[in-house]
Amino acid sequence: MLCLSPKHIVSQGNVPGIESAYLAMDTEEGVEVVWNEVQFSDKKVFKSFEERIKEMFENLMQVEHPNIVKFHKYWLDMRESRARVIFITEYMSSGSLKQFLKKTKKNHKTMNVKAWKRWCTQILSALSYLHSCDPPIIHGNLTCDTIFIQHNGLIKIGSAIHGNVHQHRDEMRNQHFFAPEYGVAEDDYAIDIFSFGISALEMAVLEIQANGDTSVSKEAVDHAGQSLEDPLMREFIQSCVHTEAKTRPTAHDLLFHRVLFEVHSLKLLAAHCFINNQYLLPENCVEEKTKSFDPNGIMAEINHRDRPGVHLKYSHVSPLELDKFLEDVKNGIYPLMNFASQRPHPIPRALSLSQEQMETVKTPSPEPQETETRKVRIRFLLETMLRLSLFLKMDDRLHRQLSCDVLPCKYIFKIQTCSCCIYFFKIKN
Repeated sequence: MLCLSPKHIVSQGNVPGIESAYLAMDTEEGVEVVWNEVQFSDKKVFKSFEERIKEMFENLMQVEHPNIVKFHKYWLDMRESRARVIFITEYMSSGSLKQFLKKTKKNHKTMNVKAWKRWCTQILSALSYLHSCDPPIIHGNLTCDTIFIQHNGLIKIGSAIHGNVHQHRDEMRNQHFFAPEYGVAEDDYAIDIFSFGISALEMAVLEIQANGDTSVSKEAVDHAGQSLEDPLMREFIQSCVHTEAKTRPTAHDLLFHRVLFEVHSLKLLAAHCFINNQYLLPENCVEEKTKSFDPNGIMAEINHRDRPGVHLKYSHVSPLELDKFLEDVKNGIYPLMNFASQRPHPIPRALSLSQEQMETVKTPSPEPQETETRKVRIRFLLETMLRLSLFLKMDDRLHRQLSCDVLPCKYIFKIQTCSCCIYFFKIKN
């Protein structure tokens, strides 16, 4: 059940292609959501696009990513003189990135480079996910108005409803976000990369000056790019906004760019492993463990032949900074997408039910578990007579190492693998 507040128009309504957006309350889940509407004045035109619209929204409802605004449900309404599409999305209370940049500039502040890197990484992680879906999902409407920021620094992109519903190229104030080939050639990932490049530039300089109240000229974009002091940042953005679409890198490739290197991959992998297995650890284990260390104790050292070595002490690590880093990883601010190989994410193609059908349909039976498709190579190592270690080498480079104690008995072990789990069966010798 949704309780709509027509007087509460939310800032997400400033997104091109959405005529109106209202704050609503999902009384079943107890959370605030956004009621979005897209109007069609001509029912015949709507009928010609109906199947494509259903297919698009069905795909969007299957998308699950921490940096993408969640689509909860949608339905088509043709009971009035005008046809409309209504869809319910997650509510982003902190507003759009465009609003944040304006406030930052108004307060005479400059963009923090570390924040810029984290934002770019999160946006690219979302684009890499969309582009690796099967079939690929092209956002086609990526601007600073369709990128949202939460109070904890988490970035989410939304409103991937281009082309099939409305063409936004005539939106003058955002025209510079669209690639030269937009609307002329068939859409592919390159148009999203161009839009990302302009968004990254606007994030770095806070605002690209427009010609009065009209569009931003190419000269203004070039001037903003040249004003960047960091040559790596400048090269990173220029590679995204090449006129020739084929020369633009993919989102997956950009995630490996040197300018975005902020957290060492080993540290990030360890943090994600810690978060994923946190339920196995006692509460406040990080705080308790750091208290037990001798601050002057050496946790690592780097030796050099031609100069003195470097000693890293436990006092060099701040427990508060470590807790904050782990919390950021948990909230999705440091995604792991760029350390895994690209695997297509299949998107179901089922047609949507009408609003009336949705109310009467029964809860479906649980779907079968997804079949594991990754190849696994297993290496066994009997460390002692009482301890067995297994190293699982996955083809997506997300490896697993498992160890277990073996009780002395007259049994041999048969090992059976199922998905990512390993089962041990004792058989009499």
